[in-house]
Amino acid sequence: MRGKYTMNPYIQYMYSYPHKTAYRPLQGIFLKDYAPLLVGGGHGLYLHIPFCQTKCGYCNLFSAAGQGEKEIDRYLDTVERQSIQYKEVIAPYKPVFSEIVIGGGTPLLLTKKQMERMFLILEEYFPFDIDRELVVETAPNQTTEEKLEVLRWAGVTRVSMGIQSFLDSELSVLGRGHRAQKAREALGLLKSFGFPCINVDFIYGIPGQTVDSLLASLEEAVDFAPDEVFLYPLYVRHGVGMEKKGIVPDAEGALEQYRRASRFLAENGYLQESMRRFVKREGEREFSECGLGTSLALGCGGRSYLGKLHFCTPYAVGGKECLEQIKRFEETKDFTRITHGIVLDGEEIKRRYVIRHLLIRPGLDLRRYEQQFKSQVMEDFPMLANWVERGFLHKDKFLGLTEKGMEWSDYLGPQLISSKIRGEMERWEDGNG
Repeated sequence: MRGKYTMNPYIQYMYSYPHKTAYRPLQGIFLKDYAPLLVGGGHGLYLHIPFCQTKCGYCNLFSAAGQGEKEIDRYLDTVERQSIQYKEVIAPYKPVFSEIVIGGGTPLLLTKKQMERMFLILEEYFPFDIDRELVVETAPNQTTEEKLEVLRWAGVTRVSMGIQSFLDSELSVLGRGHRAQKAREALGLLKSFGFPCINVDFIYGIPGQTVDSLLASLEEAVDFAPDEVFLYPLYVRHGVGMEKKGIVPDAEGALEQYRRASRFLAENGYLQESMRRFVKREGEREFSECGLGTSLALGCGGRSYLGKLHFCTPYAVGGKECLEQIKRFEETKDFTRITHGIVLDGEEIKRRYVIRHLLIRPGLDLRRYEQQFKSQVMEDFPMLANWVERGFLHKDKFLGLTEKGMEWSDYLGPQLISSKIRGEMERWEDGNG
């Protein structure tokens, strides 16, 4: 996104660090050497279901369309085999998982029988905390009463649905596989099941979208009273369908759309926790440490975080490339041998910690950073003092985003990428151009 701004407000969404494009082949690394980090409770478990009805025009996630019941059964067979191997390695450390996320792709693309099997695999091989969070992603076309019954049976606590717009013209530009009326019906059905938390996603910066059309979608959304709303600026990355069609985001209108939309959500009782996340509740978000936790991923495309080791299957975007990776995943004999990822040094661990806290309210706890790293964050990252002077950050107990800083999150975050990681990301882009 580029327009009239002297600075581009939309460089990159820093949802994690480092990005998968900085990962490379690894040798001599095995799960057993990092399994002790999974001792006790508080760990995350992620299951990736990389199948969709269609590939959205902007999607740069690991997903493939056009796969049938037979192909999905074969994938679940492989996930179960992977789970068996993982359980054998981690069982001596008695891990307890407190959060389980099932993402995609579209997990509810699975048949009712396949969904039941998916949940039973998780229950069979991984111990969960009694109060565990269980999060599942869905899409309007796959949100049926039969499948929501399975989610309720499984004890799902949070359902996230990508709506993106309540206007068919905007959905068409995005290449979404559903129509607005189907999204209305799906969201109404979802609300009727009484899940503890329902999240809906919307996109702004769509070519042809206006402030008024975005607000019209959000007005419809808040009538359903979802617990959370996520607002995503449109990115058109290399290799996605919209790029191939020559469609570019509306850079000129996106920032004003964001400002008006965030104001609208605030007026309707949604507290802003990040540039994207708005939560319907009273009271500000309490500090929650992140960036140092442990999470184990199942399936092809999900990533694991075990201390300084981050690993996953090689990053892919196009349907053909994703299917090739799925085939390699299904042919894997030993899942406990880690072959692709990155081992972070102390400098990168600091950067990850700063990025993970700084872009989310209430921000970075200065005292906690000093305790964790035995140094001062303003000395480790001198650019932060400049950001305070420019009004992007406030500094008290927490180093956090101001309102101005919040809207420029996708400009600020990428500046914290190290030159080493940036070089690896650029090499990946060059090799996949």
